[in-house]
Amino acid sequence: MDETEAAWQSWLSGLDSSGRAAAELLRTQFEALGAADAPVWARSEIDENQPQLARIVLLRSLWRTAIDGWASPGALERVAAAKRLLDEGADRDDLVLLVRVAAYEAVSAVVDELDSGADMNVSGMDVGWVVMESDTEGSPTGRPLAGLHEDLLTMDPSGREGEDLVR
Repeated sequence: MDETEAAWQSWLSGLDSSGRAAAELLRTQFEALGAADAPVWARSEIDENQPQLARIVLLRSLWRTAIDGWASPGALERVAAAKRLLDEGADRDDLVLLVRVAAYEAVSAVVDELDSGADMNVSGMDVGWVVMESDTEGSPTGRPLAGLHEDLLTMDPSGREGEDLVR
């Protein structure tokens, strides 16, 4: 048993039966998402009352749809300018990389803006916002998803932390 697993088992032993069940379910969910440190994420969600599962699901979804979705067959061809470039002999891999970088930069900017919701925004108006976890019926849980920009790169489903995008 490695250190992480030993710490997990020790921590679990201090929980009541419902707490242990909730922790094990969370760990299983994090593992299903491919989270490298599933026990750490699950423990943070419980001990710190942080919506870590929602955080990972949101950031991974942004990677799969907004960023990596451009690599799927036909994605570039749906954009007239990209189709023209491909028809003229442009390298598809280069175009995919270009569009993925642009998508990553856009997602990163949006996530940064969402994270700064309580700060004075560019408009100069003193208004704010918060990204909030919701329950299965869509009602806010009261747990904000803060600091999303901190984990955007680490949520790259490829495990490369966007290294092909931020060279």
